[in-house]
Amino acid sequence: MNSPPPPPPPPIDRLSGLLERFPVRAELSFTGTLCGVQSFTPPPGMGYLHLLRRGTLDVTHPPRQAVPMRLHLRAPALLFYPRAIAHHFHNPPIEGADFTCAQLWFEGGQAHPLVRTLPGAIVLSLDEVEGLGASLDLLFAETGRVRCGHRLLADRLFEVVLIQTLRWLLDHPREAGVPPGLVTGLSDPRLARAIVAMHDAPGEPWSVEQLAAVAGMSRTSFSSLFRQLVGQTPADYLSDWRIGLAQTGLARGSSIKQLASELGYANPSALSRAFAAKVGHSPREWLRGSLPPAPPAR
Repeated sequence: MNSPPPPPPPPIDRLSGLLERFPVRAELSFTGTLCGVQSFTPPPGMGYLHLLRRGTLDVTHPPRQAVPMRLHLRAPALLFYPRAIAHHFHNPPIEGADFTCAQLWFEGGQAHPLVRTLPGAIVLSLDEVEGLGASLDLLFAETGRVRCGHRLLADRLFEVVLIQTLRWLLDHPREAGVPPGLVTGLSDPRLARAIVAMHDAPGEPWSVEQLAAVAGMSRTSFSSLFRQLVGQTPADYLSDWRIGLAQTGLARGSSIKQLASELGYANPSALSRAFAAKVGHSPREWLRGSLPPAPPAR
C-alpha cells in the first residue's frame, strides 16, 4: 500500500520579521487636488507613496535616476518610491488630479533591505492589488475631511496600504519589474523558508546544508536557485542581513559587543572587520558620518 503524500508545509509570514527589524513609517503629506507643477526632493532615507484617485498625472524625473524620465498615470493608480528619488508632478490647472500621498521613512535609509532590492519607482493600478479596496475606502474617508485624530489614523492606514502593496510585490515580482534580490527570493516558497529562517535567527551558524534542508531541497539545487533569484550566495545574503542588523542596532545605541553576540560573531573584532568589509567604514566611522536623517518623532 502506498503511503499518503506528506502534508504541505504550513504557510510562513514573509514580511513581519523583516518589518519588525527594519520598520517603515508613513506620514500623511498631502491630500486634495493637484494643479500646476509640484516638485518632491526627498532627503536620503525617505520614500513616497502616492495614490491617484481621479484625473491623470504626468511625472518626470531628473536624468540618471535609474527610473523612466517620464511616466503618465491614469486614475486609479499607486506610485511607490522606495528610495529618495526626486520627482515632479505636472497637471493642467483646469483638470487637476485628486490624490493623497505620504512620506515613507525607512529605518536604515539606503541600507534598508527593501530599499536595496526594489526598483526606484513602482506604478500599479489600485485595482491590481488584491484586498486593497477596503483599506483605500477608509484612507480616502479619513483624508477627505478633518476629524479628530485623522492625521494619525491616515498615517496608520497608509502603512496598511504599504504592507498590502508589499504583499502583492512578493507574489508578483515579474509584473512589477523587481530585479533579483530579497523580494524575488521571498517570492519562491522554498527559498522563502530559508530566508525567513535567517531573518528570524541571524545568530545561528547557518550552513548551506542546513538552509537547503529548511527549504526542502538538495544543497546543489538550493545554491543554484538562490543565486539565480536572489543574485548572491546564501552565505553572502546572511552576511548582508547581519551587517544590516548591526547598522540598525548601532543606530539604536547597542554596543558592538552586544551585537556580536546576537549576530553570531566570535567577538566584537570579528564583527568590526566584517562591518568594514561590507560598509567601507568601521562601525565608529559609520556612526559618526553615515547615519541617515531620523524620521519625525511620533
